[in-house]
Amino acid sequence: MKQDFVRVKSLLRSLFIYIKLEVSYATPLSIMRFMKKNFKNMLIKKFLFCTFVISFSIIACEEPSYTPKPRGFPKVVLPEKSYQKFDEKYCQFTFEYPKYAKIEQDTLFFDEKAPSDCWFNIKVPGLNAEIHCSYYNIDKKNTFEKLKGDAFQLAGKHNVKADYIDELPIRKPNNVSGFVFNIEGPAACPFQFYLTDSTRHFMRGALYFDAKSRPDSLKPIIDFVKTDMMQMINTFEWAQ
Repeated sequence: MKQDFVRVKSLLRSLFIYIKLEVSYATPLSIMRFMKKNFKNMLIKKFLFCTFVISFSIIACEEPSYTPKPRGFPKVVLPEKSYQKFDEKYCQFTFEYPKYAKIEQDTLFFDEKAPSDCWFNIKVPGLNAEIHCSYYNIDKKNTFEKLKGDAFQLAGKHNVKADYIDELPIRKPNNVSGFVFNIEGPAACPFQFYLTDSTRHFMRGALYFDAKSRPDSLKPIIDFVKTDMMQMINTFEWAQ
């Protein structure tokens, strides 16, 4: 308000000087033109000043924007592929498993004796990975259809968190058949399978990690161990 008063006062002073200097020629029309011209200039200057103040205020009040950095994960050094033969007396089959893994027989199942001596875990300590392996004799209690249904049900439980599950059939010429369950997404068990001869033997394997399920960070390790599990399946044979 004070600045506006000063501008009006200045305009009146200019008008007074104009009339004083041009008194002999000044007419009401010329005076009106003079006032209109100067008043218009004053409005333009005021508009530009207000625009500058408002623009500066908006820029000053804006929160700084930050570009998020891409998520990084620690580099994992994967061991060189090398395999050895699994040929334990407590199981009726053989296969190849990694030399950087170790076998631990699992004698307990929920604090009770395991249903079979041929229950074991393949542990890969350097990758916090563990393949749980179980075996059943097919009989009247554990029929082939029951064991097969249990395997599909156990894989299906991961549908809650899985993006999708690929069910891939296995058929080998040495009387070995079954299914692979490739589970994509943040599921606790990303890979499962079962192998059978459909009359006497039924073996199942499931991959777990001793870490929170994060597919992005675990993907290189999951893919690495999946390759080892496929080697296990491809070299699997029933004992004679």
